[in-house]
Amino acid sequence: MIMAAKKFDLVIFGASGFTGQFVVDEVCKVAEEENLTWAVAGRNMTKLQKVLNEASNRTDKNLLETPIIIADTSSKSSLEEMAKQAKIVLNCVGPYRFFGEPVVKACIEYGAHHLDISGEPQYLETMQLLYHTKAKENNVLIIGATGFDSVPAESGIMYLQDKFKSGQLTNVESFLSIQTGPAGGAINFATYESAVYGLSNAKELVSLRKSLYSEPMPKVQHRLPKRSGLFFSEEVRKWCLPFMGSDKSVVYRTIRSHFSGGVLKSPIEFFPYMCMSSLFSALKFVMFGVIFNFLCHSSVGRWLLLKFPHILTMGAVKKGGPSREQIDGTSFTMTFVGRGFDSLESMSNGDKPDRQITARLTAPELGYVTTPICMVQCAAIVLKEKDQMQYKSGVLTPGAAFFGTSLIQRLDQHNVKIETVSDSKV
Repeated sequence: MIMAAKKFDLVIFGASGFTGQFVVDEVCKVAEEENLTWAVAGRNMTKLQKVLNEASNRTDKNLLETPIIIADTSSKSSLEEMAKQAKIVLNCVGPYRFFGEPVVKACIEYGAHHLDISGEPQYLETMQLLYHTKAKENNVLIIGATGFDSVPAESGIMYLQDKFKSGQLTNVESFLSIQTGPAGGAINFATYESAVYGLSNAKELVSLRKSLYSEPMPKVQHRLPKRSGLFFSEEVRKWCLPFMGSDKSVVYRTIRSHFSGGVLKSPIEFFPYMCMSSLFSALKFVMFGVIFNFLCHSSVGRWLLLKFPHILTMGAVKKGGPSREQIDGTSFTMTFVGRGFDSLESMSNGDKPDRQITARLTAPELGYVTTPICMVQCAAIVLKEKDQMQYKSGVLTPGAAFFGTSLIQRLDQHNVKIETVSDSKV
């Protein structure tokens, strides 16, 4: 590893992208709170200057003198120059399956920690397979999924683990509910593009996981009853479907880390779901999912999905991303239902789980408000609390990296709040 003097605590790579501009706003605010130095990076000077000018207007701060680094994923030397100057690179350039690896390699080689907001299991697990050992050797943290994918899910499970600290959490179900205002919601094209390629290459995960994990984890002793594909949840009083994001993949990597590291006495079972506003909405979503899945598995279908996203998603995907009005009118909740043992004695006796805790996380719009909050607070912990982190290097999930840190408290102070709804014996 080549070490160099670090000019900046944080460098936002891809600052001129749709998500990157919101990360700029959040870094501006937190840098002042935490007394951090920072810069923006990307491939186009004019666009980066425009972002800083617009961010100055939004934040009422003069950001025009903010340092700019020119870096491009197609230029190895430019990525290396960026990594030399950064303590942490906040990587906002996706889809990560195409553009993520060169940035990770440069960061490991030049001693910069790397955080991204990927929700792409193939990319995240490939980085762990290829670079975990090298990152540990170079004392570098590579932490993926530090946005909505999958910090809220990881935080909910960490919260429940703390509530079961005298016993053992064994099962968790999460229920995501998104609320939109009169203007509705929209998905940015880059997020949609990642989903298209992720689903079309989902079979990669089978062989990838065999290479990543030579031994299976022990089975959960007390499994939850299997849910149907579409069901009515008594816990949240809504129709629900399996959540197809990366939360399950990321959380199970965390569970494996905690089990092998002795944090858990036994593995945790986790199932994420998404809530629908009505049975009719759920059926429409299922129909769209079938068509989307079919199109993803052929080259012609992928071309259609990527060429005409606005039409094929009935307006849900916009190449310019959601409007400010849509962002401001959107929020979400995640309800976590955790079951487990109140004491290790009852677990060792072979009894059934005897305690159930329900917690609820509430937060603003998920992709462009909550995601920057999560990413920047994760970065702040790496800068301020690295000595207290259980794992100080390697390719990690948020749940493995930030277990035992102030992440939940920090999120609470920045409008991502979690609280106990009920706690009862069962």
